[in-house]
Amino acid sequence: MKKGKKNIKRPSWDEYFMEIADVVRKRSTCIRRKVGALVVMNKRILATGYNGTVSGLTHCTDIGCLREKMKIPSGERHELCRGLHAEQNALLFAARSGEDMKGAVLYCTNQPCVVCAKMIIQSGIRKIIYKGVYPDKLSLDMLREAGIKLVQVKDEKK
Repeated sequence: MKKGKKNIKRPSWDEYFMEIADVVRKRSTCIRRKVGALVVMNKRILATGYNGTVSGLTHCTDIGCLREKMKIPSGERHELCRGLHAEQNALLFAARSGEDMKGAVLYCTNQPCVVCAKMIIQSGIRKIIYKGVYPDKLSLDMLREAGIKLVQVKDEKK
């Protein structure tokens, strides 16, 4: 160590981006589960996304959760929701900005569902780093079949 320099532990790139995803999820307006996602290419954030009601519509935090009212279990009937998943928002915002996601990495605070998995596969993302599990084995099967590398990291907050 050079004189005058302190030994400062910097987070790895994966830790850094996952911490940012944790901050992004704080913007979520979903009552059931708060999720944050980032699309990253060459250590540069292309887009962020969190789950919540589609832009311009009233948030579930203001009017209640349709899925709760209908008693729909997590992982089922995704079409019966006013919102988009964090991964969907990140992918849509990247695409809307004209970003090429081929070869990118998706950081997500939760394992993607099957609907998001199909969008991720089609977008060209090659790696997903995630923390929390989601009750959707089909999504993991499809992502693996598509050759997307899956890395689950430990949630340090639990």
